[in-house]
Amino acid sequence: MGFLSKQASATVSSSGTGGGYLQVSKLSDGGSVRFALLSDEPLEFYECWGTCDGASKPFRFDFEPTPEDVAAEMGDFEPREGRGGPGTIDIKFAIACPVYNFDTGNVQVLSLTQKSILKEIDAISQMEDYDNLLEWDFNLSKKGSGLTTEYTLRPVPRKKGAQEHIDAAWIEAKSNGFDISRLLTGGNPFKAA
Repeated sequence: MGFLSKQASATVSSSGTGGGYLQVSKLSDGGSVRFALLSDEPLEFYECWGTCDGASKPFRFDFEPTPEDVAAEMGDFEPREGRGGPGTIDIKFAIACPVYNFDTGNVQVLSLTQKSILKEIDAISQMEDYDNLLEWDFNLSKKGSGLTTEYTLRPVPRKKGAQEHIDAAWIEAKSNGFDISRLLTGGNPFKAA
């Protein structure tokens, strides 16, 4: 028997659970995370990152921004360069949705820009057996790093006895003011400013 509880052990060893965000890009090579979707209507947006004085910050738009839109929104921040080289901006389509992370036992925001994961969840959602994604758990795993990173997303049956914990965590998050749309204005989705 370990010294730390399962939750404490997962919290200190997992690199993919930064605060209120489930960051799949931070999963270690060979790592995985199990989660349950809490909404079947993800927030859709475009995202780009800017830096200023060593600090990085995401900028989100509910429309596909032009370089002029990005420059106007970023102010003193410099946009991250796109794969097209100098003068291009790395703007990605993204979704965000609330999830229950089984490793932490908490509600987190899952924000995805990785096309392979987006395509997989869309394909799963169109299968008749998975018409209600809120009844399933998902296991997301990562293999490789950098440009050779591969993600695998698999639906799995809901963990026995988990629904009560999922419901309680989601009710608590909503009663504390959870609103995912605050991401579009740079706010905290877990509480009003």
